[in-house]
Amino acid sequence: MPVAKKEVVRCHWAVGGNELYHQYHDEEWGVPVYDDRKQFEFLTLESAQAGLSWSTILNKREGYRRAFADFDPVQVARFTEKRMEKILTDPGIVRNRLKVKAAVTNAQRFLEVQEEFDGFARYLWQFVDGRPIQNRWEAHKQVPATSPESDAASKDLKKRGFKFVGSTIIYAHMQATGLVNDHLASCFRYHQCAKLAKKKF
Repeated sequence: MPVAKKEVVRCHWAVGGNELYHQYHDEEWGVPVYDDRKQFEFLTLESAQAGLSWSTILNKREGYRRAFADFDPVQVARFTEKRMEKILTDPGIVRNRLKVKAAVTNAQRFLEVQEEFDGFARYLWQFVDGRPIQNRWEAHKQVPATSPESDAASKDLKKRGFKFVGSTIIYAHMQATGLVNDHLASCFRYHQCAKLAKKKF
């Protein structure tokens, strides 16, 4: 008699999504990111998501990768008005002029932060004292949309000239890049991500 396959328990938001959604939840979301280029990728994608569903952005991720020079902040920082106009004709991204302009502005500010702090990731991790916050939520409704840490990071990013970096967007960014472990305690990824959190940056 065949053994019944054990059902994988995921966070509420990832249930019912497509394979891309499952893969993102199972392999990326909540994994601590110390790499600047990956930080810039998530910052660009989270800023683009404002007012939209994350699935919309995830499905357009490869379009963003193509349009924004594989998320190289040095290249994106040099985008001209002409280049931005061309990007706005690309159906592979969210064709919002303010968000495209914000990605270029953020790349420029990103490079400034890199230089000042010897890396953007080093700058951002200071808001959680260099170590991921380990929450232990039992239900999806307990997971907050912001935190004191995202409030502080958002305020500082805005002061530095970043765009589309409200506290809700920055909290989502912190969740995605593992500064906060917000997998539900029942999710199979909770303990896996917690084990990755032992490094202090």
